[in-house]
Amino acid sequence: MSSEFSRRDFLRYSGATGAAAFIATTLSACSGGPASTGSVGAGSNKDLITAVIGYGNDQSWDPTQTASAFAMAGIQHVYEGLLDTDPITREPYPALATALPTDLNATSWKFTLRDGAKWHDGQPVTADDVVFTFQRILDPAANVLTGNFFKSWLQEVKKIDDKNVELVFKFAFPDAAPRLTIAKIMPKHVFSQAGAWDQAKTGKAVGSGPYKQTAHNPKSNTTFEAFADYNGPRPATVKKMNWLTIVDAAARVAKISGGSAEAQIADNIPYANVEQLKQQGLSVEGGAGMNHMFLMFNTGTKPFDDVRVRQALHYAIDKKKLIDVALKGHGTASSSFLNEGHPDHKRASVVYDYDQEKAKALLKEAGVTDLTVNLMAVNVSWIADCLPTIAASWEAIGVKTTLEPQDTAALFAKMDQFQDYQVVAAASNPNQFGMDADLIMRYNYVAGGLWMKYSHWGDSKDAKALFTQMDEATKEPDKAAKTAKVQKYLDLIAEQAVLYPVVHTELMTAWDPKKLTGIRAQAYPGINVLQAKRT
Repeated sequence: MSSEFSRRDFLRYSGATGAAAFIATTLSACSGGPASTGSVGAGSNKDLITAVIGYGNDQSWDPTQTASAFAMAGIQHVYEGLLDTDPITREPYPALATALPTDLNATSWKFTLRDGAKWHDGQPVTADDVVFTFQRILDPAANVLTGNFFKSWLQEVKKIDDKNVELVFKFAFPDAAPRLTIAKIMPKHVFSQAGAWDQAKTGKAVGSGPYKQTAHNPKSNTTFEAFADYNGPRPATVKKMNWLTIVDAAARVAKISGGSAEAQIADNIPYANVEQLKQQGLSVEGGAGMNHMFLMFNTGTKPFDDVRVRQALHYAIDKKKLIDVALKGHGTASSSFLNEGHPDHKRASVVYDYDQEKAKALLKEAGVTDLTVNLMAVNVSWIADCLPTIAASWEAIGVKTTLEPQDTAALFAKMDQFQDYQVVAAASNPNQFGMDADLIMRYNYVAGGLWMKYSHWGDSKDAKALFTQMDEATKEPDKAAKTAKVQKYLDLIAEQAVLYPVVHTELMTAWDPKKLTGIRAQAYPGINVLQAKRT
């Protein structure tokens, strides 16, 4: 695979924006067409969990490539890492490996694979599968998304024997344990075959986890059943699952509403429907984390190459009004790239508190008058709700604004083809991959990365200085010193405001507590029901 980004390559990144990407080819096992999403009696079947996911299931299911919210949530139930992490606490636990590493400051870790672990096709899991997976992740030619989270610190993965492997680090990296959950181990005998990676993109999934995928119908639903030979730490709790993809907010809410509701759980609940669902007896809880709306500027187009213009447009936004009106109070104005609940959060050296006079002064200082901005945006419902406030705020400082919300895949296709644009508003949540600051920042800010190409900023002097600071922080073994270095480069990112959050939001999950227990709302898209039970 070429290291250059193609039209299809952007799709692997787009799930974090809630994108509906390319229409995947249905698996041969599903050639009978989409399964019914209105099964009679599904709501009362105690052997079945029916879930509604507010994101498309027509994106890549390749664990090394995807950022699709639907696919990543499904992958957590189908595949395992050497270590996995709890979906809420994000604490690591042994999955395919038998134990956690004992010395977090060592420069190599050895793992023994779980006895009796099998792939869903019945073949045994071996060290060859582990080496195969990490070779793909680290391969510069493949240039997969997950490589951004490993290449800076992981040198290689070696086979000791069929049941034991060794991870060799470039330097001690104590944060590696939770990071390993991103590396879902994949069967070499399946995905080393010609064309297999394309099949993974279009939905083929063969894992070692508690559930196996039984049907995949893009634009409709994906089904799972308990894997009888699973002997790991978090076994399936029901015999079958049916996950419906319903991007339309009203239809998603309807599917979980009322006494005869088919589904027991739904994610991505609109803020306007929270009280309505609570009054119906549903539990509706939020998770606050990195979920955010960001502005990304095309720094290759004037006047957005001037940092003062970028800063002015951030200062001009009435964030309190945006949070009160569009988000119904379920948001926080960003005071750093990291959300305020993050352990490494510190108020940045530049914080874009609402200040129209400062915004006007910055534009005047930059010599910019009669500015007209075309704001392209994804059509995710809560993002669309925020756009009028942004436009009104910019109009108030004399900036004429046109809004161009559109299908997410269409928007990013334009940028993937490097068509000209001015400013983009979209949603993102790196917490899908993990919690540590190094990981979060490397989702967007990495040398040669797609977001840096979109913004036309990655080759600038400031960007190169940032990447150097990031690498220095990654190598720092002392936690306090690392945090200080992270906060230093977060100040640079805040000052430059190339791709930067406006608000951090709360994601809402609803479920019927009379039919489903053990649910914990997560602060990133999707659901995890490995510890849930039907009642």
